[in-house]
Amino acid sequence: MSQALTKSPKHCGNKQGLNIGKLYKKLFLVFSTLSTTILSIILLVWLILHPSKPEFSLKEADIYQLNLSGGHLLNSSVQLTLLSKNPNQKVGIYYDELKVYAAYKGQQITVYTSLPPFYQGHEDSNVLTASLVGTGLPVAPSFGYEVGRDQTAGRLVLNLKVIGRLRWKVGTWVSGKYRVNVDCLAVMAFGPSIPTGPLTSRPMVMRRETQKRDVAIDSFLSSGFNFGKARMDEELLLFCFATLLLCLCLWA
Repeated sequence: MSQALTKSPKHCGNKQGLNIGKLYKKLFLVFSTLSTTILSIILLVWLILHPSKPEFSLKEADIYQLNLSGGHLLNSSVQLTLLSKNPNQKVGIYYDELKVYAAYKGQQITVYTSLPPFYQGHEDSNVLTASLVGTGLPVAPSFGYEVGRDQTAGRLVLNLKVIGRLRWKVGTWVSGKYRVNVDCLAVMAFGPSIPTGPLTSRPMVMRRETQKRDVAIDSFLSSGFNFGKARMDEELLLFCFATLLLCLCLWA
């Protein structure tokens, strides 16, 4: 006697569900592998090419005019020379919208002077010069008193500042814009032996003796990432790293 073997609909349904589950698992493993590879490459490239801050140094600073009119309106004239250096071996820098000004004891004593945009190659250096002027700038009533104290002390401390934006470049990869702030500290010889004081109407010259500098790079102004004009920030790196850890945990 022959026997006919039949499979119940319930059994077929279980087998079909098992096959779909295996397919989803394979797709997940493929996706996890691909994601892990891409994120690892991005993270590795960033760690290798993580740019160092540009270096700025004050080469020369001369004050030609610093006098009050009307008791609280300042006229000033400052000439400065800066040296900018890119310390990176594989990263270029685009400087955009750079502006320079001088400050004394927290008070801006010249208007902003714009520097032309430029590109700085790997380990290149550029000399930047600027003439800073101020005409009728309002200052605090204590300005004259503070300058007089500095003259008695024999020195005048001036802050020469640069603000603007920069972009990193690696091959065809160009980052988003970062804010850059540079603060160079100039200490001028300034005492009773100098014949012309700073608060007269006649020009004077005081030369820089020593200087310190500080360069700050803030988080940049845009986000996103693409290979035509790439833009990547630290938040994206953290997201990539977190996603990588999640994929590894799920894979395990």
